[in-house]
Amino acid sequence: MRRDQAKAYAEEKGIPVREEHGLLHLVLPLAEFKVHMGAFKEMGFNYLADVIGVDYKDYPEGTPWQHPERFAVIYELVSMPGFKDGDGSRIYPRVYVPEAKPRLPTVTDLWPSANFPEREVYDLFGLVFEGHPDLRRILLPEDAEGHPLRKDHPLGETPTLFNDGRYIDPESFRAGLRGKDKGLTGWRGGRRKGERR
Repeated sequence: MRRDQAKAYAEEKGIPVREEHGLLHLVLPLAEFKVHMGAFKEMGFNYLADVIGVDYKDYPEGTPWQHPERFAVIYELVSMPGFKDGDGSRIYPRVYVPEAKPRLPTVTDLWPSANFPEREVYDLFGLVFEGHPDLRRILLPEDAEGHPLRKDHPLGETPTLFNDGRYIDPESFRAGLRGKDKGLTGWRGGRRKGERR
């Protein structure tokens, strides 16, 4: 089973391992992150299913995951032949990223499927993936300020100006959804004419 192979590799290299709810989590050191990820690729983890950013700012103490840095990036690696054989080979390597220099190497050269998820983490958390072939915003307009999934990002709604000149004011937008007037959606809410159940 490739999952057991990854666990044995981690224990041999002194990588912290945690098993929870049948899932294998590995905490990789940032300095050797790319080397270990390459080793997992060679083991047969041939599919990167997801890249997830985490902001631990104001995270409650005493929780199971101790976080030496503010940010972490978690990867979901899958061995597709393993799933075909029914062994459920899936691991979750994570790497902590310092707030002062939020940078880590890209894994797009190992798994091309990391392209868009890394761009999302960059866009929403501001973590820079060095060596990424096209690192730019993917969800927000290029001129948007800040990174909205950081816990210190200001809460509340702000009017949004898109690159093509469209402007959406939150209150006007919601008005159309509540049905009071058209707002910017052009729809008054409720059932539309001609709708049949």
